[in-house]
This record gives sequence, structure tokens and C-alpha cells, in this order.
Amino acid sequence: MSTPEKRESSSLKIYFRLLTYVKPYVGIFLLSIVGFVIFASTQPMLAGILKYFVDGLTNPQAVLFPNVPYLRDLKLLQAVPLLIVLIAAWQGLGSYLGNYFLAKVSLGLVHDLRVQLFNKLLVLPNRYFDTHNSGHLISRITFNVTMVTGAATDAIKVVIREGLTIVFLFIYLVWMNWKLTIVMLAILPLIAIMVGSSSKKFRKQSKKIQVAMGDVTHVASETIQGYRVVRSFGGEKYEEGRFAKASTSNTDKQLRMTKTGAIYTPMLQLVIYTAMAVLMFLVLWLRGDATAGDLVAYITAAGLLPKPIRQLSEVSSTIQKGVAGAESIFEQLDVEPELDTGTVELERVQGTLEVRNLSFTYPETQRQVLHDISFTAAPGQMIALVGRSGSGKSTLANLIPRFYHHTSGQILLDGVEIENYRLRNLRKHVAQVNQNVTLFNDSVANNIAYGDLAGAPRADIEVAAADAYAKEFVDQLPEGFDTQVGENGVLLSGGQRQRLAIARALLKNAPLLILDEATSALDTESERHIQAALDHVMKGRTTLVIAHRLSTIERADLILVMDQGRIVERGTHSQLLEHNGYYARLHAMGLDEPAPVGAV
Repeated sequence: MSTPEKRESSSLKIYFRLLTYVKPYVGIFLLSIVGFVIFASTQPMLAGILKYFVDGLTNPQAVLFPNVPYLRDLKLLQAVPLLIVLIAAWQGLGSYLGNYFLAKVSLGLVHDLRVQLFNKLLVLPNRYFDTHNSGHLISRITFNVTMVTGAATDAIKVVIREGLTIVFLFIYLVWMNWKLTIVMLAILPLIAIMVGSSSKKFRKQSKKIQVAMGDVTHVASETIQGYRVVRSFGGEKYEEGRFAKASTSNTDKQLRMTKTGAIYTPMLQLVIYTAMAVLMFLVLWLRGDATAGDLVAYITAAGLLPKPIRQLSEVSSTIQKGVAGAESIFEQLDVEPELDTGTVELERVQGTLEVRNLSFTYPETQRQVLHDISFTAAPGQMIALVGRSGSGKSTLANLIPRFYHHTSGQILLDGVEIENYRLRNLRKHVAQVNQNVTLFNDSVANNIAYGDLAGAPRADIEVAAADAYAKEFVDQLPEGFDTQVGENGVLLSGGQRQRLAIARALLKNAPLLILDEATSALDTESERHIQAALDHVMKGRTTLVIAHRLSTIERADLILVMDQGRIVERGTHSQLLEHNGYYARLHAMGLDEPAPVGAV
């Protein structure tokens, strides 16, 4: 099969898959089709009325329905105006049914696709987010979905309404004069060739527009999220230039598509009206014994054809835009969700963590970041991971809740390989606090009692906040625990956000606690209080601490010193200092200093 044929087959496959989303609305959809059938049927009626109007010019007293009871006395003088009003009312009814109910289908389709796309984002593996920027993912949910529904509903509206209009007009024309109508059919192959060639261009250009729109969203999203950095480092001009470049690229691609349509539509019109000119010549030449009314009705019906033919041919661009959008949407929907082959579900674990000969390479890369890692942590023990940035500490922490999957070695929780746990059950046993805190634009209480913790008693929330040394500042907020924190906690300081994240982890009351630079944003006094709270909550829990501040880890039961993905030393703080090796050198070089943001 040739490449163009494959592309055409692929387009059809995508389009038919898109139409399956209309199934839940099939009743409403059929009602809209009925409306469009009514609308289309009025077009030849209007042409027919002109026949009686022209004939009525010479004899307005003629009877329109001489053989119909109750209407045999109805003369053209009364019948023509009355029929025009009735046809207009009938057309209005069809237009309402078609447009309103198709809009219901269209909006329902937008909602369903957006919800499905968003829900898919919640189960995609971490690696997907590592390789796709947020701007393009958001653009799919907003921009691409709108284009797709245009193809699934608006295009169908045009196909049905204008297609039926053409059918009804052709039936009327054949009935009026079949010989002349056959001459008109000769133009159809030329129209088909023009539509086919333009469709390919529209789809190719539409794909480029979607990518460009994703770039616009991405740049805007990054700048909004990092506005403090932009202003602090005078990045306004740079961001202006970056956004202008992305927007210009999008504008150019949109203009290119408009240009294609602007050239294609007049050319098609020229072909259609040339055919009309030939037809009018033939009507005048071969009029025979037809009345003036017959000829006017025929020419009027033929004159009504170019508009629906043009609209029907233009629908190709709408469909191609939708197919291009659907392709990117289905590409995301078809990504395999997070792998979860586990079957073990435990209500509560003791928290014994054992890592055996663990090695790890990030998917689709050749860079091995962990080499033969082994250690054991008993319940209630605190294990500290230290080392330079890039030594693999955070990677090791991310493997425990299965944000990534290890393929070499074992990670055992209470003697069960973590891959054997059901994913939600495993994460229920793990509480994690990261250096980069995520808060939601909600109340303080809802940010602490988030997700599975939603609905926790207020007293428990306040205890967790107190243990995280957060209650003091929360009580001073305008509405206390009901205060809105702003997007990502923008209304709070770094230390306050960090304490809320720790409170969230404490409320979860999980047997395994992972603190990845959890105290990095705290001042010395806050850290002292937090440390006292952590000492309390770590009793009976296995705690894995990644820290650059010595004060956070000096009381650890075991310190693992990592370098380039390997454990190079292990022991307590005092033992490692006495050993005067790698840990002692790190300490002398300033282990106490916070790590740079983004360190692995």
C-alpha cells in the first residue's frame, strides 16, 4: 500500500473512531437529523413557489389545487403568499431542531473528551510527563478538543443539511427536466478532484497549527508559573520575544491555512458558476414548450445548488482539522496507564524496608543512575541518604512508591516485593514530602486533608498542623484553616508551604515516611520545631531522609553516602566522621548547605 493510501486509511479510521463518541447521544443526534431533513426539503419548495408566482403574473385568479377538497377554491393570489409563510415556518422548525440538538451533542462531546483526557492524565506513568511539556498537554484539553468536535458534529451538520439540500434539489431538477440535469452532473468529478487535493493540505497545515498552539500555551504557562524568576532576573524582554515568536509562528500557520481556503473556494465557485452559465445557455436554447414559470423555477433550483456544494466541499477542511486534533488526542488516550500488575493488598504494614542489589536505568535512556544498592531499614529506624547532586538519592526515593519501575534487584516492604502490591495500596503505606511543595488553590484544611485524607476530622487536621509547627501561623491567617492559599500556595512563605506539606504527610499516618529535602525551606527556628515533631512521629515508622543539612540527619540510625549511583560509605554520623572518608570530606566542604533546587 502506498503512503497516501495509508494516510487516507488512517484518517478514516481516526474519524470513525471519533464518531463512536456520538453513540451516547444517538437519540438527540437523530432528532437533529430530522430537523436538517425538514430544512433541506424546503429548498426545492421555494424554487417551486416561484413557478406559481411567475405563472400567477399572467393569471392570478388561477386555481392552485383544483382536485383537492377544501382547497379547490384557493387561487394563486392567496396561495403563493400563504405557502411562502408556511414554508418559512417549516424551515424555521427544521433549523431549530437541527441546530439546537446538534449543539447538545457537540457540547456533550466536548465535555466527554475533555474529562476522558484529564482522567487519563491522572493515570499516565511519570515518564510521560518527563517527555511532554505541560503547555502541549493543556492545549490538547482546550484547543484540540474544540477542533475535534467541529469535525464530529459541525461537519456532520453541513454534510447532512447541505447534502440533503443537494439531493432534494437534484430530485426536483430531474423531475423538471432530466436531460438538462444530466449535463450538470458532468461537473461532479472535477469538484471531487479539487476537494481531495485540498483535504491533504488542510490536514497537514492543521497539525502544524496544533503544535504551534501548544508552544503558545507552553510559553505562557511557564512564564506565569515562574513570574518571580522572570522579574527578579529581568527576563521580561526575553519572555516577550519567546512568546512573540511562538505566537507569530501560530499566526503564520493559521494564515497559511486561510490562504489555502481563500484560493480554493473562489476556484470551486468559478467551476460551479461556469457550469451554471452553460446550463442557462442550454435552458434558453432548449426551452421547448416549457412555461416561463417552469424555466424560472428550474433556474432558481439550479442557482440554489452552488451554495450547498461549496459548503459541502469546505467541510473537508473542518474534518481534516478535527482528524489532526483527534490523532493527538487518541495518541494520549492510547498510552498505557501506569503499570499495575500487583495483587497484594495489606491494611497496614510494619514498615520493614529492604533494598537488595538494586540497579536502575531511566526508560529510553542509556544512563544508569543506580548501581547495586542494598540496605535494610527496620520499623522505627531513620535512614539518611547523603551525597552530591546527581548521586541518585531522589531517584532511589522515587522507586519506593513506584513512580518508576525497577527491573534489576528488589525493593521489599514487609518482605513483599513492591511490584507485587496493588499500586494504590502501596502508596497508601507511603507518605512523601518533597523539596518542591505542591499546594492547591483551596483552603489550608483541604490542602492538609487532601485526596484519600479528605473528610478527616478537623481535630486531626489541627493536631497534624500542630505537630508540623504550622498551627501557629495558620491561626494568624484571616480565616484560620479555612483561608484560601492561592495557586500553589502563593499567599504563603516557602517555610509555611513546607510545613503544610509535612502536616499532610503526618495526617496520612503512613508506616513509611520519605522526606526529600523536606526541611530545606525552613528557617533555623522552624526547623528545630519540625525536627522535634519528626522525632515524635518517626517512632514506629520507617523514615527515609534525603538532606543536605547536617542537623537533619545527624541522629539517623544509618547514613548511606552515595556517589554516582553507588553507596560508597555507610554508618552513623559519628562513625563516618571517625572514618574520615567521603562523608567527612562532604561535611568539611559544607554538607550543611541546602541543595540547589532540582538536584537528583
